[in-house]
Amino acid sequence: MEGKAPAQPRTDAAAAAAQPRSNGLQNGFHSGSSGGSGGGSSSSSLHTSSGGLQHEHGSPAKKCRIRRRLDSGKKNRPPFPWFGMDIGGTLVKLVYFEPKDITTEEEQEEVENLKSIRKYLTSNVAYGNTGIRDVHLELTNLLMCGRKGNLHFIRFPTHSMPKFIQMGRDKNFSSLHTTMCATGGGAYKFEDDFRKMADLQLLKLDELDCLIQGLLYIDSVGYNGLSECYYFEKSTDFEQCQKKPYCLDNPYPMLLVNIGSGVSVLALYSKDNYKRVTGTSLGGGTFLGLCCLLTGCETFEEALEMAAKGDSTNVDKLVKDIYGGDYERFGLLGCAVASSFGHMMSKEKRDSISKEDLARATLVTITNNIGSIARMCALNENINRVVFVGNFLRVNMVSMKLLAYAMDYWSNGQLKALFLEHEGYFGAVGALLELLKMTDVH
Repeated sequence: MEGKAPAQPRTDAAAAAAQPRSNGLQNGFHSGSSGGSGGGSSSSSLHTSSGGLQHEHGSPAKKCRIRRRLDSGKKNRPPFPWFGMDIGGTLVKLVYFEPKDITTEEEQEEVENLKSIRKYLTSNVAYGNTGIRDVHLELTNLLMCGRKGNLHFIRFPTHSMPKFIQMGRDKNFSSLHTTMCATGGGAYKFEDDFRKMADLQLLKLDELDCLIQGLLYIDSVGYNGLSECYYFEKSTDFEQCQKKPYCLDNPYPMLLVNIGSGVSVLALYSKDNYKRVTGTSLGGGTFLGLCCLLTGCETFEEALEMAAKGDSTNVDKLVKDIYGGDYERFGLLGCAVASSFGHMMSKEKRDSISKEDLARATLVTITNNIGSIARMCALNENINRVVFVGNFLRVNMVSMKLLAYAMDYWSNGQLKALFLEHEGYFGAVGALLELLKMTDVH
């Protein structure tokens, strides 16, 4: 199941569509006009005087109607800023909605720390030494809760969480938000730190519920006019397989394989009917941890770069190394891995391999194990569509092609491996959607 194509960069999205796309969440919300006259922040409430609204002209009755409409809009959506967080074992994923329809009146009423937060997040692509905004994933011209804006995707290592909390305190975030919606194990681990260090209350959400909600939402709005979901055509030809869009309009049933630090496998039968089938502790955290031990690398990107240059067949023992060729009786090709790291029993082999070979073999071992588990779960659940998500797949073309090959080859073309552009951010998006369902947050 191993090929020698180097990892390839992901294709950026095309230009944004001209019309705002709605997520349907404004049903049940008093969305107001698309110009944003409803106001977005508790700190941007309109000042009054004996003459009524300071910035409006007209009859007292008209002013009263406008006031009621704006107050109704505020009560039915949370104040800005709008965040969703997924605090994983290795990475923190943060999504931020940037309103683009702020009126002159709103801008005048905004408090400075709200402006400061928006400027800081949207004018930078890197935050310190570890924070990254994935600009190519930005979704533009979205309509959420009656407001038009852009959705930004930001990630940083979980070990940097104390610095993030400190930034929230420095920017006086608690004056804008009393609650932040967060999912993932870190929502529990860091709950006390948020409260004690930054006076912030976390609303802890189930990570699998958020994952599914976020996935379905992002797929429904699309990727700036492009398809969010894709597969690899001719997947059994590692060198020639090509990325193709896939329509996920009717997604059920679906096997969802979430590859983070560890792996969870879910069977989805409808939006509200799913179960966790199984999982494995051998995931992205295992790959990075072993690579750090074996090669001395420090980051996921460095590990993948090394793996792209390596040859795992120098490390793994293949079927042909045992049989001299294919094992025809059971349809096992000679190039299939018979024993991961099997050559490392030989001192001569150990002395001849490179760090790049070790990184590649580690990547292939972890990926093949995930693919094998996913295939067996799909067969047991009688599901023929397998969707792989999670930050392990970020800029990881080698693993995606291996998974596509494994699903296709070992099922004789009955199983299709599907992938999504926003791989690891769906939990954070789901947390944001939960925030937008909240009313009277304060």
